Amino acid sequence: MFKDNKRVSTTDTLIGLGTHIEGKLISEANLRIEGEHSGDIECLGDVIIGENGMARSNITARDITIAGKVYGEVVAKGRLTITATGQLTGSISAQGIIVQDGGMLNGSCHMERPNETRTRPLSETGSGSSSTQPSKEQSREKEKARQAV
Repeated sequence: MFKDNKRVSTTDTLIGLGTHIEGKLISEANLRIEGEHSGDIECLGDVIIGENGMARSNITARDITIAGKVYGEVVAKGRLTITATGQLTGSISAQGIIVQDGGMLNGSCHMERPNETRTRPLSETGSGSSSTQPSKEQSREKEKARQAV
């Protein structure tokens, strides 16, 4: 009658319009705020601050979309999007950021690349034998690549 293999699914969390919450909020699911929240937010999913939403919070989440107002530090492990109606006052740390025309960002921004394993050929790492000298053409190509970044 009962199965041992129960599927556990996460449910999105909504803080509705007219709701005021204070305190630390920890969520494994996605979170949408249409009301007001004061306190830290730690979310394993995505966080959306709706057009009517306001957060006086330090927010840590996978992807964050701001269409309302946020005051605090925002850490997006993925992408931060500030829509045309969104306002952020505070600092940002994210891998990607989009600010739509009309969106406001007042604060500092720190961009990070995803944690990728970057491997370079042995000849480029300098750990090869010292007898192999790069040609002038290879040196010029490396310099152009450095300037392009």
